[in-house]
Order: sequence, then C-alpha cells, then structure tokens
Amino acid sequence: MKRRSLLKVFSVLATGAALTLSAGAHAEDKVIKVGTVAGPDSEVWQLVQKVAKEKEGLTVKVIEFNDYVQPNAALDSGDLDANSFQHQPYLDSQVKQRGYKIVSAGLTYISPMGVYSKKFKALKDLPQGAKLAVPNDPSNENRALLLLQTQGLIKLKAGAGTGGNNATVLDIADNPKKLKISELDAAQLPRVLSDVDAAVVNTNYALAANLQPTKDAIALESLTSPYANLIAVRAKDKDQPWVKKLVKAYQSPEVKEFIKKQFKGSMVASF
Repeated sequence: MKRRSLLKVFSVLATGAALTLSAGAHAEDKVIKVGTVAGPDSEVWQLVQKVAKEKEGLTVKVIEFNDYVQPNAALDSGDLDANSFQHQPYLDSQVKQRGYKIVSAGLTYISPMGVYSKKFKALKDLPQGAKLAVPNDPSNENRALLLLQTQGLIKLKAGAGTGGNNATVLDIADNPKKLKISELDAAQLPRVLSDVDAAVVNTNYALAANLQPTKDAIALESLTSPYANLIAVRAKDKDQPWVKKLVKAYQSPEVKEFIKKQFKGSMVASF
C-alpha cells in the first residue's frame, strides 16, 4: 500500500512539473505584439524585432498605426502587448482622459519637435497675422505652444503649460504678431504646410514627409526637453519577464548605434 501511495505521489508531482515546464515553454513562445506608428518608429522596431529574437529569444510582431489614438486603445483592450510611439505627458493625458491602465516600461528616444515652413526661412520673418498650425491633442499642443513661447512668439498665462496643466490657444496671454493658430490632427500637419505660414510638427511625421529636422526646421525644441518617448505596457504586465527582455532588446548597443547613424540627431537615444 505504501509503495502504491508513493508511486501515485511521484506520478502527480511529475505531471505537475511537466505542466509547469510546458507552461513556461509556452510563455517563451508567446508572440509579443507591439504597436507603433509608420515612419522612423517602425524602422527602429524592425531592428528591435531582430535583436529580440537573436539575443532574448523573444518573437516580436510589429503592428503599424497611422495615428496617436489607436495604439493605446488597442493596448488597453488586449489587442497589443505593448506600444512604442509616445512620451510620458501624452500617456498621462490619455490615462487621465480614458482611464487606461497603461504604464511606461522603459525609455526609447527623444525627437525634438520643430517649426516648419515652406514660405519662410526664419521665425523672425513671420509677418503680422501669420497662420500657424499646431497638434490638437492636449500634450502635443502644450508642447508646441511651449516651443513657440521659448522662441518668443507668444507668452502663456501664468501656470499654463506646466505642472500637468496642458495649455491651449486659449491660454495665450500675449501674441505680439497676432498669430492665427489652428489646432489640427498631428498626422495632417506636414500636409498643410502649403496652406499655412508655418506648422509645429512632431519629428516622426516630419521624417515620414521627407523633412529633415536639423536641416528643414526653422526652429527646434531643445534636446534637453523632457519629452522622451517610451515603451508602454498594461500595468499588470509591467513585471513580466518578456517586458524586461523587450526593453533590453530596444536598449541594446545595436539599436542605439542605428538611431545615431540613421537619424543624425533628429532622434536621440534616451538610454
């Protein structure tokens, strides 16, 4: 009887161990779906995909989006495992507005926002009543207005644009040139350059439109700006082993060197 009981116990333990190993192997075989936006982000992720497979044994599938709204919605709903396209202020605004349970897992790069124009070669050349366009999402509009303020074109009300208070055109306290500022979808801004005197454009959309920030922008955000992009995951997944491997693959020497050579200062690694 004792021998039979011991055999049963060993059989149960062996089965449990096999199931555990099987589950672990299945977890390693998981295909990690990462959402990003078309353009430079997608280019970088093609290399990250390769590094993740070769160095971390992680299979990554890159899914491209054409706007800034869908990637977070898809991540929160479980259609994605991670996304990589936004900075912390934008993520904070989305979490606040939509109740997403999404957090940063690691930093990627910073892209200085720039002012572009097909009509003028310097900000000082903008005439009275010039038409400007800025992104219409809260954090990027705030960022654009802060850039215009830094360049001396406008002055915001006290407290606007800082401490989590996103500024809008309604927060402009002083506008010496009486600039007419329109709020448009970020992806549309390069396409309206012929219709406005200047536009403040995110770097990924500028590059996708064949605009070189260090060459074509008439004003650039400082490289010390706090707007570094990040890899976002659901809060419940933040400590999962695959998340650490994904971040490690992105923050590899190979990816850092690629960003440096490929984008020549328009994107700077934040790791």
